[in-house]
Order: sequence, then C-alpha cells, then structure tokens
Amino acid sequence: MSLANLAKIGRLKPHTPTLRETQRLLAAVAHNLKDSRVASISDEGRFDAAYKAIMQCAMIALMASGYRPSANVPGHHQTMIQSLELALRVPKDDRIVLDALRRKRNLNDYTGDPIDTTSVRECITRAEILNRLTRSWLSIHHAEVVEPNEWTS
Repeated sequence: MSLANLAKIGRLKPHTPTLRETQRLLAAVAHNLKDSRVASISDEGRFDAAYKAIMQCAMIALMASGYRPSANVPGHHQTMIQSLELALRVPKDDRIVLDALRRKRNLNDYTGDPIDTTSVRECITRAEILNRLTRSWLSIHHAEVVEPNEWTS
C-alpha cells in the first residue's frame, strides 16, 4: 500500500503543505510534549498530551508528503499510524506499539478505562522518538517546509 493508494480508497486527501502550518504543528508537538512531562497533571492528561504529539507528528509527515487524512472517514487515527511506515519508514514493531496506544486512548475516552503509569511513560517516550524522527526527516526530505532553526528542536 502507498500513500497514493490510501488516497484512491478515500483514506487520505491531497494536500499542499505550507511553512506556516508545519511550524504551527511543530510548535504544538513541542507544547504537548512539555505538558506530557508535567508530573502534577493526571496520568490521563499526560497520556493525552503525548498521544496528541504522536498524531501531530503523523500529520506533519502526511502533509509534507502531500496528503492529509480524511477526518470524516472512521479510523483516521489508525490510518495516520499506518501512514508512518509510508512517510517516515517507522518499523512495523513500532507501529504496533503506537496502535496499542491508540486503542488505550480510545478505551479511556469512550469507556473511562484508566491509563496506567507504564502506558503514560511509553506514550511519552514514543512521542519524543517520533518528534525527533519527524524533525530529522523534514530537514532531509522537506526542508522547504521547515526553517533551519527548527531542525534541531
């Protein structure tokens, strides 16, 4: 499956990225990662902030690749995680963990199932790794949508 194939089946839509939207999303990732590390926030709040950073990194990679998810199609978070292989070359084992975190988030959001501390730590770690990977990938493959001072953030 390719990003173009995901677009053909309606999971993604074409998108032209801009420097401004990329900068705003990179800033949002940094903000969410910072929030995820605040110990006085609940585990659910910290998990949500880290998960949001993961989704924002996936959005950045998709947009820089010329696509965005079809948000009105069910499963767009799952599509975003799937697209990490195609855009950033995230290995299957890592995507499996990210998908497990997505399922935990859904359970918490829709059933109130609590988030355990181990999952919070895992989500933060995965978000930090994905942030570094996304920024590095952008600087190499899509420098047109990143300012040079953002490459090392």
